[in-house]
This record gives sequence, structure tokens and C-alpha cells, in this order.
Amino acid sequence: MRISIFVLTLLTALSCTSKNNSSQSLPEVNSNFSTMLNGQSIQLFTLINGKGMRADITNYGGKVVALLVPDRDGLFSDIVQGFDDINGYINAKEPYFGALIGRYGNRIANGKFSLDGREYTLATNNGSHHLHGGPKGFHAVVWEALQKDEQTLELSYLSQDEEEGYPGNLQVKVVYQLTEDNVLRITYEAETDAATVINLTHHSFFNLSGNLGSSINDHILKIYADAYTPVDEGLIPTGVIELVDNTPFDFRRPRTIGKDLQTEHPQLLFGKGYDHNFVLSKKSSSVDGLRQAATVIEPQSGRVMDVWTSEPGLQFYGGNFLNGEDIGKGGIAYPFRSAFCLETQHFPDSPNHPTFPSTILKPGEVYKSTTEYRFDVR
Repeated sequence: MRISIFVLTLLTALSCTSKNNSSQSLPEVNSNFSTMLNGQSIQLFTLINGKGMRADITNYGGKVVALLVPDRDGLFSDIVQGFDDINGYINAKEPYFGALIGRYGNRIANGKFSLDGREYTLATNNGSHHLHGGPKGFHAVVWEALQKDEQTLELSYLSQDEEEGYPGNLQVKVVYQLTEDNVLRITYEAETDAATVINLTHHSFFNLSGNLGSSINDHILKIYADAYTPVDEGLIPTGVIELVDNTPFDFRRPRTIGKDLQTEHPQLLFGKGYDHNFVLSKKSSSVDGLRQAATVIEPQSGRVMDVWTSEPGLQFYGGNFLNGEDIGKGGIAYPFRSAFCLETQHFPDSPNHPTFPSTILKPGEVYKSTTEYRFDVR
């Protein structure tokens, strides 16, 4: 596999863009991402649109390495945490920076579930629980990559039967597309030859200020959800769906992320802050099968990110387990609550909660999911 010729032509084009963009000093594609891992080729691919927005993506874990987005003055900054070379990603204490997540995003209690009368035991990597597909989940595999044009990257992977304990051979395709409207669209498809469970998502750590080591508590967040799924001390859903009314989880009106973090609420104590699944409202705006899930505003830069999805849930994680041990881009440490994640999903531990939306995929069916991160300024 080779870096697409698009990378070279696009970087040349980048230097010839409008005055707003040409004055920027944007990071170059890093040759330190070209390596071999277990006989498979890892590369870095670049997507760019006519407005100068850019996404760098590695086929190791399908990770978004950089996402350059303009502020209200037209100045571009990278708004996702990560590393300057591939070794940073391979050896990171936090393994999910920018990653594709599967087979099952979020947690499955005790790494066990039953399907068609048989109990399956998964790899456990979060205490006694299974998290984000296990230690060798989709975030830690090398995907086959095809850059179809300057704005589209297609990744594919065959997850073999019993990989991390899951049944069935699962063929997965994920497409990253950067549109002319400054939208990063991610579409997922999968098929299986035996009944299995699946819950794919994306795990970028965002800081819309562009200062990747700064707090995100002053970001303004709105989540289009009337309810959420409370968790126990292991962050496993209790099975109850609770209304957000009169709780720190009511983001129906925009407010800063940090506003209620000091509230003595047991759910905030369990997650060291926000690390919860929100049940998206069916009353929110819907276009072409996607519903608006969240809006985030960074007041100083004016950057705005809207999240639209076909999924029923959204995990809001406030960077509570970042601790400064990972030294990222430009030697910046990533401390406590210096990034947030908005992971579109089916609900955590759904295979063990029949009242939750089903995550079962059977032979002959096609799993499909779409999420868009839409960027603007105000």
C-alpha cells in the first residue's frame, strides 16, 4: 500500500489557496507514519476540500491524526489530540485517540453476552468488563485503505470469527469523506456470516480552541436528549432510562461543560465527570435519516461543531481519564479534561439489556450507520 499521489498534489494545492489560508503555517504530512506492523503497511492519507479544511487519517486503527478547521478569522488550527508519529499511537497510554471503534463501542458487562442460546466470553480490558472491542479491537488493527479521491478515504477490514471472542466473520467498510461544506462524514457498513453484535463508532478527542492542552470546560455544549442511561460504579448501564430534568445531565439548553461538574451527583462521581450515554430525542431536526445529536461552541475561536447521526445514542465523555502521561503533538501533555468525545452509538451493554435498541446483526443483513461532524463559526 502506498501513500496516494493525492497527498502530494493536495499539499501543493494547499499552498495556493486563498489569502486566508495561504498565510497559515499548517503541519506537513509526516513521513513517520509510514511503517510496517506485523507485515502490514501503515500509511497516512490526507483529505482536503476547496476551503482548505483538512483531515489526516492513518489506516492504523482508522485514526484521525489531524483535523484542521478555521476559526472566525479564517485561521486554521488542529482540533484533535494525537501524536506526531505512528509510534505515539501504538504506545499511547490512551489507545483511542481519533480511532475507529469496534466490534462493539463502549462497555459490555463482565465481557459476556448470550445470543441464540449460547453464551460468549469476550476479552476484558476495563477491569472485569469489555471496552471498545477489547485490547485488539478495531482501534489497534491495520485497515486496508483506498483513497478514492481528494476528499474520500475508504477503509476495510475482515474481523475473523472469534476475534476478541465475537462470533462470525465480520466484513467492515468505513468511509471518511470531507465535503465542501466543511463536514467530516463517516459511514459504516458491515456484513456477517453468523449472528453477532456490532456497535461501531468514532473516538476523536476534540478541543475546538486548537490549544490541545487546555481545558474544555468552557466549551458550550447542547445535547438533543431528554433522557440518559445511568450507570453503576463500573460505568455499566443499570438498564434504566432516566429523564435529564433537574440533573447535571440536562444539556437541552446550551451551557458550559464545566457548569455542574462540582455537583455532588453520584453519576458524576462514578465517571469522574461525564462519561454517559444520552438517549437522543426523536423530536430533534432530521434530514436524510440523520438527526441532530449535539452542538459544541468554543467561544474564543468561534468554532462550532454540530453532530448529526443515524444512531439512537450519544456518549459524551469529558476527558476525565486523561492525566498528562501521554505527550502528544509538539510535546504537549494532555491533562485532565483537556478534550471531549462525542461518540454516536447504540447503547452500552445493549446485548445484556433486551429493552435497549438491538445491536444484533444476522447473516443476510447489512449494518449501516452514518455520523457527520459539521463545522462552522459564529
